Amino acid sequence: MRSWRGFFLLTLCSALPTGPAAATERAIDKQVIVQATLDEAWAAWTTREGIVSFFAPEAEIEARVGGAFHIHFDPTAPPGMKGADEMRIMALQPKKMISFDWNAPPSLPEVRPQRTFVVVRLEPLGERETRVSLHHTGWGDGGEWDKAYAYFDRAWAHVLANLKKRFESGPVDWTEWMAQLRRLRQQDQQKK
Repeated sequence: MRSWRGFFLLTLCSALPTGPAAATERAIDKQVIVQATLDEAWAAWTTREGIVSFFAPEAEIEARVGGAFHIHFDPTAPPGMKGADEMRIMALQPKKMISFDWNAPPSLPEVRPQRTFVVVRLEPLGERETRVSLHHTGWGDGGEWDKAYAYFDRAWAHVLANLKKRFESGPVDWTEWMAQLRRLRQQDQQKK
């Protein structure tokens, strides 16, 4: 019986392609070390209060697989144009990993209906120190995909910097951001 299995495995392995491996898919990889306990860092990503403290002025979060992960960068915009509308949590490993689908900003309408995927991993380094690693994948090529990739390469660096700052000097104050959005909305209304 052993010789038959060995022969089968040898035959199977010899049938596998031996050419060069396919190129890895492009991805955005960022990380930051925050001065927070693992529990605090986890809550920052999995609660509405946590998300509002560093990510966006408004959010709907249901920390369960299939739960809402709606991040509203412009809460004054119409539904579907607020930011990461209708995103969902794809996977959850408590205090280790959260994964969610993601879309392009409204300014990139060709790729906005598509979804990419983000995985955020947490690793405790000490009592009040946690490494947060972010991996964003699922990109297409060319045109608006390249613009979306460049946009998020910058945006995720900013988000993680805000997360770090949140634990060093407190939550983001969205007052001026919201005032600016209201002014822009009023200007748009006056033009009509």
